[in-house]
Amino acid sequence: MLVAHTVSNQPKVIAKYKRKVRLAEGIGSDGRLQSNAMQRGLDCLAMFADMLRQHGVASANVAVVATATLRSINNADEFNARALPILGLPIEIICGMREAELIYQGMVATTQGHGRRLVIDIGGASTEFIIGDGEQLLFKTSLPFGSVTYNRAFFSSAPLQQMDFDDVQLSVANALGEYRQQLLALGWHAVVGASGAVQSVVELLQHRGVSEIITAAVLQQLKLEILAEKSLDLPGIKGLSRERAPTFAAGVAILLALFELLQIQQLALSGGALREGVLLMLAKRVAGETIAL
Repeated sequence: MLVAHTVSNQPKVIAKYKRKVRLAEGIGSDGRLQSNAMQRGLDCLAMFADMLRQHGVASANVAVVATATLRSINNADEFNARALPILGLPIEIICGMREAELIYQGMVATTQGHGRRLVIDIGGASTEFIIGDGEQLLFKTSLPFGSVTYNRAFFSSAPLQQMDFDDVQLSVANALGEYRQQLLALGWHAVVGASGAVQSVVELLQHRGVSEIITAAVLQQLKLEILAEKSLDLPGIKGLSRERAPTFAAGVAILLALFELLQIQQLALSGGALREGVLLMLAKRVAGETIAL
């Protein structure tokens, strides 16, 4: 959750709260969100509600947004009904295309650079691809795969093997389908990554005191380190936090596949994405007030 104050219609973040919930881990074979995962989500929302009260944010200045997991589950209505008395506000489940638009707007507002850029946001259950030039958005799509869903599908038993990474590449290629050629035909000057998978790699590189630019060589080295581990907790990987470990292998595998399929040379971390895009949307409605996402 981000809390911000609007200054000249621009949000200035004054507080940030975060909790790893990984709702997508709790999607059962029947397409329903299981009770333990739902409770984790509700507990997180209760903590956010407490913070909103402490900051005194007016309900009219709050946006509650859900993405891929609530888009896909069969019991989203139940989750929303149980969340309503906690927050006092309904949850807006946005479509993948709207998510992509907001991700791009958040990136442009927070990330220096110019020229045509490819933005990749690898979330827990969906991945968004956007190409834009300045404020102009040229391409957008949202595909139903992410670090949490691929972790369950391909990296659920140790030791991890090369074939797990090969399976991810094939799955990503199938998911991209005709979009791959559209992306390559449009081209770009730079690639920017957002969300958990990219953040995990960058945090690890920061801890190691090396360049934070992600390259194929960096990812290949991380893959070798992952394959050398005997436990899914990946305890021997220097700089990897316990919080990031559960979906790290899947995130690296997705990035490796995208570097190969889209001929990416290097990727830098975005300064912001979806949350910052929603804050900008909120800031346009009010001036000089405290807002929250």
